[in-house]
Amino acid sequence: MEYNQKIQKVLDFLQEHEISYEIYTHPSLFTIEEALEYWSKIDAAHVDGTGPMHCKNLFVRNHKGNRHYLISYECHKHFAMHAFEHVMHQGKMSFASPERMERCLGVQPGSVCLFGLINDMNLTDANPKELFENGHRVKFFFDQDLLNAPAVSFHPCDNTATVVISQEGFRRFLEIWGGEYEAIPIAAE
Repeated sequence: MEYNQKIQKVLDFLQEHEISYEIYTHPSLFTIEEALEYWSKIDAAHVDGTGPMHCKNLFVRNHKGNRHYLISYECHKHFAMHAFEHVMHQGKMSFASPERMERCLGVQPGSVCLFGLINDMNLTDANPKELFENGHRVKFFFDQDLLNAPAVSFHPCDNTATVVISQEGFRRFLEIWGGEYEAIPIAAE
């Protein structure tokens, strides 16, 4: 099957780094409610009946606009932004603009995902004021429950598909990316 450039870049990256994946195509999905219908088909395709943990993703910036954070969590949970702001001591957080999404993660609104971090590697033209000490523009926070899931799913930088990777693949992806990440508790709704 032929995929668009953004999806193909993700699949090529996964193949190059020997991270196994499953890909499922669907119409553009902009909300969790829309996605659940298609994700139920993915869950049914898994022999054990559990399926992967499906993730919701947010991309935010601090009030100065010099720090960017990707946050991924199980799709039925609620992320408490105010509590996150309090812990981060970065002032009021706001959702990143479409321009920032494209510049930092290579995605458009509705397609924010873990795999966008492949666009946060080997930065040669980044504004030094935006970089963390490790040379990346983005810090990744994720629901600690993702560490217990046998598999996780994310859009591949485009919301017309869903890619499932194993827990081992998830950890390997983070290692290859090389940026700073932190597992945090996110309560169920």
